[in-house]
Amino acid sequence: MLFLLIAAYLLVTGFAMWLLLFPSGRVLTLRFLHARLAGLRSRWERWNRRGDEVIAGTTSSVRSSLTASVDYVRNNYVIVSTIAVLLIGPAIVAFLLSGKSMLQGFDDTQRVTNSQIAELLKGEQLVPPPPLPPDMFTTAEVIQVRPMLVNASRNWQLLIPEYAQRLLLVFKIMKEKHGYEMALIEGYRSPERQTMLAGMGSNVTNAAAFQSYHQYGLAGDCAFVRNGKLVISEKDPWAMEGYRLYGEVAESVGLTWGGRWKLMDFGHTEYRMPGVMKK
Repeated sequence: MLFLLIAAYLLVTGFAMWLLLFPSGRVLTLRFLHARLAGLRSRWERWNRRGDEVIAGTTSSVRSSLTASVDYVRNNYVIVSTIAVLLIGPAIVAFLLSGKSMLQGFDDTQRVTNSQIAELLKGEQLVPPPPLPPDMFTTAEVIQVRPMLVNASRNWQLLIPEYAQRLLLVFKIMKEKHGYEMALIEGYRSPERQTMLAGMGSNVTNAAAFQSYHQYGLAGDCAFVRNGKLVISEKDPWAMEGYRLYGEVAESVGLTWGGRWKLMDFGHTEYRMPGVMKK
């Protein structure tokens, strides 16, 4: 109903503007109205003399009016079509792009997630887990997958709070809902370290210094802890299922997950804060 009212309003105002801007339009409209009024006046006079004939005459007048209107549209179809598209088009586009009506319900899952984030940012501050023992980062498995990891920064204080709190919320959901204990294996990354890693080849990273959110404290690489050991390998089915869940949870709290990239980085998330880095 609202769409119809808007369309009707646009049609009326558009027609009024056409009359104001185009003198020929006013002439045509006045001639049309004059002819119709003259016809109706004639029919009315006849009705006073011949009641039954008036009814037939009125029907004929309406038919003539419709015929004249159709002829006018047919002779000026380009102008009429253009005006109709300009007037009705925006309303139709807005209606089609408006999405589903909120009166028909809402996504409860999204509402819960947004509520958690809102409460988190309003005051609840999650505490980072205690640091892992250094020897967990020097095992053969870890060195094989991430040979330079031992020197990486895992200091939560160097991460921007907006990102750190979201990542901690992801850790909390992963543990409480899915049973995965997670660990930050690299957070802030200096420009010098970024340059060094980029020099190791595109299989490590394609980002040069200050082209990664790591340099801004807005990105982190994470892995899982199982039986007191760090699990990074993507060949482990248990870990791959964890990465899939991790990506879903991370995206639900507004983070970007590296698992969707062409060069997939399953443990990577970042918070693309507006205005921080220009791509």
